[in-house]
Amino acid sequence: MRRLSLGTLLIGLNVGLVVLAVVGVVAAGSSLLRRLADEQAIARVRLAGSTARLAVELEAGHLQTAGHLLAERPDLERAVRERDAGAAAASLAELRLATGLSACAVLLDGKIFASSAGGVDWKTLVPAAGSPRTWGLGPAGPGGGLILAAFARLRSEPSALVATARAIDTSFVHAIAAQAGMPVEIVPAREALEAESERAMLRGRAIDDGVAVAGRIDASALYLSVEPLRVPDGPVAAVVETTLPTADTDGSVSGLVHVLLAMAVVVGGLAALFSVVVGRRLVGPLAELTRASTRIGGGDLTTPIPRPPGAETGDLAVAMEEMRSRLLDLTLELRQRRSAAEAVLTGIVEGVFAVDRERRIRYLNPQTAALLGIDPAEALGRFCGDVLNPQGPDGVRPCDERCPIVHARFRGGARATEHLLLPGGGHRSVVITSAAPAPPEPRDGPEPAGAARQFQVIRDETEVEATRRLRDTVLANITHEFRTPLSAQLASIELLRDRLPDLTAEEAGDLIAALERGTLRLTQLIDNLLEGVRIDAGQGAIRRQPVALDDVLDQAIALTAPLIELRGQRLDVDLPHPLPSLRGDAPRLVQVFVNLLANANKFAPAGSTIRIGGARRADEVALWVEDEGPGLPEGDGSVLFERFMRSPGEEPEESGMGLGLFIVKSIVERHGGRVEARAADDPAGGDRGTRMCVILPADGAASGGGTLGGLSSGGVSSGGAPSSGAA
Repeated sequence: MRRLSLGTLLIGLNVGLVVLAVVGVVAAGSSLLRRLADEQAIARVRLAGSTARLAVELEAGHLQTAGHLLAERPDLERAVRERDAGAAAASLAELRLATGLSACAVLLDGKIFASSAGGVDWKTLVPAAGSPRTWGLGPAGPGGGLILAAFARLRSEPSALVATARAIDTSFVHAIAAQAGMPVEIVPAREALEAESERAMLRGRAIDDGVAVAGRIDASALYLSVEPLRVPDGPVAAVVETTLPTADTDGSVSGLVHVLLAMAVVVGGLAALFSVVVGRRLVGPLAELTRASTRIGGGDLTTPIPRPPGAETGDLAVAMEEMRSRLLDLTLELRQRRSAAEAVLTGIVEGVFAVDRERRIRYLNPQTAALLGIDPAEALGRFCGDVLNPQGPDGVRPCDERCPIVHARFRGGARATEHLLLPGGGHRSVVITSAAPAPPEPRDGPEPAGAARQFQVIRDETEVEATRRLRDTVLANITHEFRTPLSAQLASIELLRDRLPDLTAEEAGDLIAALERGTLRLTQLIDNLLEGVRIDAGQGAIRRQPVALDDVLDQAIALTAPLIELRGQRLDVDLPHPLPSLRGDAPRLVQVFVNLLANANKFAPAGSTIRIGGARRADEVALWVEDEGPGLPEGDGSVLFERFMRSPGEEPEESGMGLGLFIVKSIVERHGGRVEARAADDPAGGDRGTRMCVILPADGAASGGGTLGGLSSGGVSSGGAPSSGAA
């Protein structure tokens, strides 16, 4: 298909716009004129119809006046009173001849008593008893047509009606049309609805709604007004129609349209002539510049652009020549940079991908595609979260809150470890390092899609992460689980070494028994450590056996008594007795309270009091350990139960790996309970001290009261101090 030249386009555009504007004005003007003409014509026929209807009603008023005059005649009253029908008929005939009425009659009790003319169906015209109707309109008789009748009552005979009537014939209609100034037709209501046409539809609307209706009927080339003629206290008996031909109105509008079209042709010709003159002056220089831009677009940046005559086209040629020179330099530089970048991106081990401002992938190297197991062509243009599919806690993707790409835009760079779900169902742990996006270059118009790119480096650390996580978990558990019993054993050994000559046989036996229990406890800890690994792997469970909490607390106090005695601390036990029974893992529960007591021993100052308390409830039992240490850190106390959670600045230097309370929470929750950390009730009114509370479900409510006695393992009694006499 041959493309049009610029000159042809200018001529066609100018002529088309002018012609389109003129044709639009002509079309709009003709439509407006036709609508105004229709409205004016419809208003005329409405006025004529209203005049015709008022003329009919006025004639009904004249008939009423004639009826009242007739009812007041003495001879007619006497004839009716005497029931002389002949005299009454003579009086009626005299009045009809004098007034030019079509018919007169006297009716008694709804029956004709005397009449001056026959052929009138008076029964259809007479109003019902008690009706206020003073005139009526109905069929004239068997011959057809309409008759207009009025009624008046005799004063001497209230049951007698004097009826006067005028036939609606051709002369009557011509007289009405003369008053209206248009052709008039009065049609009975029953005949108005018989035909099926647009005219019949207007009649039906006027009869049904009881209001005047007017409109244009194109099939008949007429403007039609239909006025309903309703008798007083009665239905619509007939319609009054006035008509006006549409020929005169349409002729005037058509003439004006022809004039406007002729003007459009003249204006279009002048526009074409002007376009030819202007187009020839512009086409030549622009055609040369067009050929030059085509060469540049095709890659020819070496051919210079000549400067044509003319100020504007000359300036355009100079600008294009400068652009050609700059593009030539930039193209050479970009080719060199692209070659170097492709060599680097395809040669490194890590994956590299780039996204735009909406985080849609615009580039990825083969290493990234191989790492993710995807086709590079399918990933381009997609949201990076849908391609990488990172998995966050509880199955929620971190794309909205922890996306390193977004963070790098504000921090200048970001790094995050992500766990990716591959298309085949596999998982990978990767480290994504995101660089800040390059600042956008200044431009006048909007930035094109994908112009600003942000690069990310992705490194696969699946095996490294798994190995590191396993190592850290094992070392942390071993360090914490062995520290407490070994510390207790070390304390017992130091006491035994330092005070062996002064110890009685019973005291030495207690220390040796403590060493034996510590050794057994280390064996249990090794077993628990292995079981904990199995539980973390989803292969372990809590044993459900009957547990006596009294024995659990006795064992925990016995295991930690050397540590408490070593720091000169006091242990105060105040528990309900007996404690409710429950089902669970007794060694695990011993570990819970050993950790809590060891934690309190570690944080409470030397010589302070550690309290063990409890309370019974309907279906659970609450046990707590209180100390007089520095208290809870600022914020939510639940963070103390997280893995590796420590309190720098308050915690002692040798404080473990931060697993004690995490293990407490894990064991208690597997027993169906919960743990809480809150401020302790300080009797001195201070704000220091911590209460670690363990809430466990009980098998049933226990009865009785009092405190738990007999907890003397390790030399500690209820509410007392260690038996060694340490304060």
